[in-house]
Amino acid sequence: MPKRVLQGVVVSDKMKDTVTVLVERRFTDPVMKKTVRRTKRYHAHDAGDSCKVGDTVRIRECVPISKTKRWEVFTGETA
Repeated sequence: MPKRVLQGVVVSDKMKDTVTVLVERRFTDPVMKKTVRRTKRYHAHDAGDSCKVGDTVRIRECVPISKTKRWEVFTGETA
């Protein structure tokens, strides 16, 4: 099964080897037919502490690393 890939903005880098990424998705409301924006925050593993607040990053699913971390920051190459 392919791993999901999301793109978002780093909103926190205060933890060691972890960044918080804000991912926004847009969809059309089925009843009102208006475009709706929904955001969600993901904790992602950043092994080298290379990401800073404000960076746009891509994250992908991985095996559980901790209680809240199931995503990792990656550069875009296929692994």
